[in-house]
Amino acid sequence: MALSSILPLTRFAHHYSFTLISNAKSIHIARTRTLISAFSTPIMSSSSEVSKTAAPYGSWKSPITSDVVSGSSKQLGGTAVDSLGRLIWLESRPTESGRSVLVREAEKAGEEPVDITPKEFGVRTLAQEYGGGAFRVFGDTVVFSNYKDQRLYKQSLDSKDSSPVPVPLTPDYGEPVVSYADGVFDARFNRYVTVQEDRRESKLNPPTTIVAIGFGNKDIQEPEVLIGGNDFYAFPRLDSKGEKIAWIEWSHPNMPWDKTELWVGYISETGEVYKRICVAGSDSTLVESPTEPKWSPDGELFFITDRKNGFWNIYKWIESENEVVAVYTMDAEFSGPLWVFGLNSYEFIQSNEKKNLIACSYRQNGRSYLGILDYVQGLLSLLDIPFTDIDNITSGNHCLYVEGASAVNPSSVAKVILDEHKSRAVEFEIIWSSSPDSLKYKSYFSLPELIEFPTEVPGQNAYAFFYPPTNPVYQGGQGEKPPLLLKSHGGPTAETRGMLNLSIQYWTSRGWAFVDVNYGGSTGYGRDYRDRLLGRWGIVDVNDCCSCAKFLVDSGKVDGERLCITGGSAGGYTTLAALAFKETFKAGASLYGVADLGLLRAETHKFESHYIDNLVGNEKDYFERSPINFVDKFSCPIILFQGLEDKVVPPDQARKIYQALKEKGLPVALVEYEGEQHGFRKAENIKFTLEQEMVFFARLVGHFDVADEINPIKVDNFD
Repeated sequence: MALSSILPLTRFAHHYSFTLISNAKSIHIARTRTLISAFSTPIMSSSSEVSKTAAPYGSWKSPITSDVVSGSSKQLGGTAVDSLGRLIWLESRPTESGRSVLVREAEKAGEEPVDITPKEFGVRTLAQEYGGGAFRVFGDTVVFSNYKDQRLYKQSLDSKDSSPVPVPLTPDYGEPVVSYADGVFDARFNRYVTVQEDRRESKLNPPTTIVAIGFGNKDIQEPEVLIGGNDFYAFPRLDSKGEKIAWIEWSHPNMPWDKTELWVGYISETGEVYKRICVAGSDSTLVESPTEPKWSPDGELFFITDRKNGFWNIYKWIESENEVVAVYTMDAEFSGPLWVFGLNSYEFIQSNEKKNLIACSYRQNGRSYLGILDYVQGLLSLLDIPFTDIDNITSGNHCLYVEGASAVNPSSVAKVILDEHKSRAVEFEIIWSSSPDSLKYKSYFSLPELIEFPTEVPGQNAYAFFYPPTNPVYQGGQGEKPPLLLKSHGGPTAETRGMLNLSIQYWTSRGWAFVDVNYGGSTGYGRDYRDRLLGRWGIVDVNDCCSCAKFLVDSGKVDGERLCITGGSAGGYTTLAALAFKETFKAGASLYGVADLGLLRAETHKFESHYIDNLVGNEKDYFERSPINFVDKFSCPIILFQGLEDKVVPPDQARKIYQALKEKGLPVALVEYEGEQHGFRKAENIKFTLEQEMVFFARLVGHFDVADEINPIKVDNFD
């Protein structure tokens, strides 16, 4: 249930280098005189003290308004490079009801980026509900999934083409029942190879296959199935000659981070897969989840897996021996959970001196690192860039395009130019930002502090990012401690990160403390940490959230009488479970959260249809951990937000808990949104949710008046 501007000012990074040794591998960190845009300038305290006005926490005025937050909620859906080396990205726009648009960077400095996607189209796939991998660029052509009909379209990127109208490649089935994702171009047979999810026969259990779609056919034909028979497929990847194809597959009840298999198929002269070899995942003595297969320019197959040490590290396949060998291992995550298609955590790059280089990123101890790996020498050189959070990497012409963020940089895409040896970054430039105007609010930013706190299990700790209330104009009253809003992330097999998020700054700049918890079961800390939640969802996550809140109270950072909790999707379940089975929090907000685990199992989509079994257990556990069955244990106010087109957590979940709490006499409110699915995409709904959550907590727990003019909705059993 899981749920990116160039500025004229510059600064220069310091010049130094040092070496770390990890797992007998050498990591070299080289920092050089790197040109960096002012967008990444760290926040500096003012040299002169400014007297602040004392006011109750939570009542402070802030320029980071709900309009600013909702207007900055653009999301990145991937990057690519066209034949001329120009960056293309996919962005979702809340101001256009969440429509996703392909955009190409400006040809000349000072010009504006250009929309590629015509206004009557939107680029988004519904494969596995969460989508991802909705487009692929090769040369002067892009293939994309259109949201309304889910068909694949081909569009010219040639700037000389005055009317690049998208042309359909797949049949029209009358309704959006067949989706495609994660495709690649097959030059050998002039076709497009992609994952297909077909919901024509069954929407709850649609077959998933890898199919080929012809490019040269005058008439649109049914896609040809190349690979099928298992429950799920991802990452179809062809070698440069089109003679071999690699892919990932897995079956129920596994999720792609539990156990997957990496296969290689050999392609005949007629384009069929005639021979198959399982490269990784079939050894019963190893528990692993291989991911992200990729062929090197020399035809070697590389991939990432978490065998042996429990961390997603880089490996390669020795075809002649059918043997898998480690390329670089360390206790760090070089990839993440496959919630969406199209992950791209590493790229092969070329230099004048060497051909055996990989640009990669990894996460360790709550932050990301970008490096260049010499996979023959086993040497990893870290690059000094401002991002502390990195997602995907795209190789450009003599540069890298890196999707990332930091505590002061929102989700962005940066162009990173390397020196001739490909060992250090010499230029760093923001090309795209989810919130290009965010710098104007920098004096209001609360910087995250990574905290490690004890859990209820002796010897086991968990992690969170704590954001103290921050405002250059206001301070709390003498002796007062701030209210706390604790967020439980979705997934639950996911990770929250310490990056600039204006929705968090909305709270902290008004005087709230905010903590974002990576409870046991989160990713980013290896398989053992990830597996803490197996069979114990609703226990470990709830206990860790309560332990985190208690830790902050005991540390004197927050007011123990004003603890609130919020979460979306799986985080909404943790919120409801914490309010039902614990007495730590005084109020909660559930966004499209789960109230009835049994109902979720019966109604959710194929991708997660067995996920819950792994996380919960037997029928007794399903009953005992469903908050809807223990309404008598709720004792505090709750507000619920729900999209009416949600197929992951259907609306009945929110309605059932709302009605039960209303009948019990607890303060409760339910907000439903037409046209919203799992997660809110429309700016007006993002804005309304944030405002109503704020005023709800202020009225029922905070005991202060908010500075903003917000008309609160009616709260049953309170108004």
